[in-house]
Amino acid sequence: MAQKKSGGSTRNGRDSKAKNLGLKKNFNNFVKPGDILIRQRGNIFYPGINSHIGKDYTIISKIYGFVFFKKMKKKKYIYVL
Repeated sequence: MAQKKSGGSTRNGRDSKAKNLGLKKNFNNFVKPGDILIRQRGNIFYPGINSHIGKDYTIISKIYGFVFFKKMKKKKYIYVL
């Protein structure tokens, strides 16, 4: 009997969609209120002056202005001035 048993099906073939994390506005970019400055998992950057943090740690601009970064005591802050 020259028959071949069928092979097992593969268990691969899945992938998760990209989460689109990272900087959305860079240093000295002009932003409007509500613009997303950075999307992150956990507090890598902290909100500084005129920016606030969302429930998923997204940092958002509060005013019209330019983006600035500052590092103080091991923490990185994002400002809008």
